[in-house]
Amino acid sequence: MVKRLKVLREFAFLILLAAQFCYAQKPPVPEQDISTRPVVPIWPGKPPGTENATQKEGIIHVPNSPGWRIARNVTIPTLTMFQPKSGNASKTAVIVAPGGGFRVLAIDQEGYPVAEWFSQHGITAFVLKYRLAETPASDAAVLSPTPGPPIPPGAMGPLPEGAQQHAIADGIQAIKVVRANAAKWGVSPDRIVFAGFSAGGVVTSGVMLTENPAERPNYVALIYGAPFDATPTIPANTPPAFLAVAVDDPIASKAEVAFFNALRDANARPEFHVFRSGKHGFSFSQRGTSDHWIDELYWWMESYGLTKP
Repeated sequence: MVKRLKVLREFAFLILLAAQFCYAQKPPVPEQDISTRPVVPIWPGKPPGTENATQKEGIIHVPNSPGWRIARNVTIPTLTMFQPKSGNASKTAVIVAPGGGFRVLAIDQEGYPVAEWFSQHGITAFVLKYRLAETPASDAAVLSPTPGPPIPPGAMGPLPEGAQQHAIADGIQAIKVVRANAAKWGVSPDRIVFAGFSAGGVVTSGVMLTENPAERPNYVALIYGAPFDATPTIPANTPPAFLAVAVDDPIASKAEVAFFNALRDANARPEFHVFRSGKHGFSFSQRGTSDHWIDELYWWMESYGLTKP
């Protein structure tokens, strides 16, 4: 079973990297260059558990996908802040955790445009760069020289132990940082939504189920991502959850259905959207009935009063 789960994660990674994404449904036009957005380290000094990491963070431009980059070898987790120009009357904050199989972060598909969308809808958002498993130092060693998936199948080997745990620890720390700076950033400490995609959905499930209720977010959204291991026990006072996946997703659909059932059986009252089409990694791409997932998420947030003062 463990071997199968590792293969699933590797497969998810390859799918996310495949140069097949077209933005027929365009993401929002950025209101300012990403390089001018405030970036906040979430740990005071080097994060615990990886103090001696030697890999250097880098950005890869994905072949055949103009303008789409992925981040890798992240060792210093950060939050990139997107504040609405008109102010955040609702005081809600959304922390966005992109996916990428714990090897990379699909920041230009599941990170920056999602945060941009929320900021343009009057909500402060943060993109979390969490720690990743090490990939080769050379981009050429990562990218395939032939058309198809950028990384040759099996090239990365098994996912190192602790990769998920470090990412979840970063998610918990990000929530602490946002709460500690809530007054300065114009958000409410009890209106924090944690939203994760694919592997970021695994991070989301980890932070929502963490042992100390005070460290959990107030609301969560899992987009084509959930625990791929055995379905965890659901504790009391689990945050309200929004889940979305496409029925034709070969990677996340079964895991997300199982997680929804566990939340429902625990009387956590989750909301689940199963789209007829969209496959894995739909985000802002034109895939089918999944195209308006972010509107559905916004309306769910509206039902809890998170979009208004």
